[in-house]
Amino acid sequence: MEGELRPSGARPPWMERPTRIGLFFKGLALLVVVALVAYPLLGVIGTSFASQTDIIKSSGLVLWPDHPNLDAYRTAFTGGRVTRALFVSVGVTVAGTACSLLATIGMAYGLSRRGVVGGRFILMTALFTMLFNAGVIPNFLLVKELGLYNTFAALVLPTMVSAFNLVVMRAFFMNLPEELYDAAKVDGAGDFRTLVRVVLPLSKAVIAVVGLFYAVAYWNAYFNALLYLGDNDKWPLPMVLRTFILQGQALDSGAAGEAVAPQQAVQMAVLVIAVVPILLVYPFLQRFFTKGVLTGAVKG
Repeated sequence: MEGELRPSGARPPWMERPTRIGLFFKGLALLVVVALVAYPLLGVIGTSFASQTDIIKSSGLVLWPDHPNLDAYRTAFTGGRVTRALFVSVGVTVAGTACSLLATIGMAYGLSRRGVVGGRFILMTALFTMLFNAGVIPNFLLVKELGLYNTFAALVLPTMVSAFNLVVMRAFFMNLPEELYDAAKVDGAGDFRTLVRVVLPLSKAVIAVVGLFYAVAYWNAYFNALLYLGDNDKWPLPMVLRTFILQGQALDSGAAGEAVAPQQAVQMAVLVIAVVPILLVYPFLQRFFTKGVLTGAVKG
């Protein structure tokens, strides 16, 4: 019926060539969105390089400092608190992402195969956690009873598997052609060999996407550190950022004779240190995002 309403051979509305007015408003909307995102980011970066005079002159937000310097970054890294927190965050992010990917890939592959005993119950249990959780106090008591309190494992194990990421990866595995599994079985490959030699090479896109989701979650997580870490020396960077910026606690002062950076510039420098690593990782995974979208959209 719908095909009879338009001339034969006509393209559907979403494939029509856009008009100049449409392109203009799309470009204008894109520029507005970019400006809204770039303005605060440039303000944070500019303020981190600004002097006290620049901050006072610009009423606190400096886009382009007249007297740029690195005093704020020297102050941030002096004393070792930010440096130590940075290494903790990198270690937790790398180890946590690796453990989460291993657990998620194993569960997703097992739940994607037919005939797995208890597979549906395990899947429903995982989905149940997306709607309900035990709560802060039961989780804290469980971590403490397991001997994980004040250890780095407490930052990884309670959130090692995300139900959302599990569902995404399971759906990807289920959409792979069944003939691939049958061919591997004919060649004598077991489940583990099929996963490593057949499934994983075809799943780089979804692994990259899910891995980035996990990495961002571990890098930005501070609530678990707030609950489970009593030693300040084990705090990751988000906890230092929270206590330093939101609660106004001062970092360790620099050595005598060194230039003292403005407090607001130091805060922005710590914020830049916390944001830059994720910004540097994303461009290397962008092509996997595009490939993942195309792979999920094409049925073969």
